[in-house]
Amino acid sequence: MRSNPRLSRARVCDCGPVNQDWEDRVSAAWATFDDYAEDEEADFRAVIDALVAELPDDSPLGPFEQACAWDSTGHSEKAVPLYREALGRGLSSYKGRRAKIQLSSSLRNIGEAEEGVKLLTPELDAPSDELDDAVQATLALCLSSLGRDREGLSLALGALAPHLPRYQRSMANYARALVEPED
Repeated sequence: MRSNPRLSRARVCDCGPVNQDWEDRVSAAWATFDDYAEDEEADFRAVIDALVAELPDDSPLGPFEQACAWDSTGHSEKAVPLYREALGRGLSSYKGRRAKIQLSSSLRNIGEAEEGVKLLTPELDAPSDELDDAVQATLALCLSSLGRDREGLSLALGALAPHLPRYQRSMANYARALVEPED
């Protein structure tokens, strides 16, 4: 199963010299992702690599976009070091948060869910944005992979509750009750 880590491409990175034209071309490339057959995944990665080649050598966007391409084509093990490199080079703000979510998911996929939990747990207290639910969902999966299903379910219910047409308060209370000690 392919996962598409393209949670949002509408924001420009605040991490170095890149222009809107480059961002637009990256977005256009990702918009064609589903047009590639499984045996053409290397062709898609080549498109991303060509765009990355336009960036300065030390840009955090390069390894981030390459990690996304490897990840989206089912190669978490190749994506992990690239996400780490992007974060190490200073990828921050919105794309940095995306990288943490995607890295945590990839870590889970390669059997390193504990590291994913450590990476995402501080994101629960980060300033709120449209990625909050993705943080909680990915953290829930990592927790479940570690046998911590009640904590994972609590996060998943907590993320779902605000989106329900009714029962928001009840679901939020049930989510808390899953992890609070019983009297």
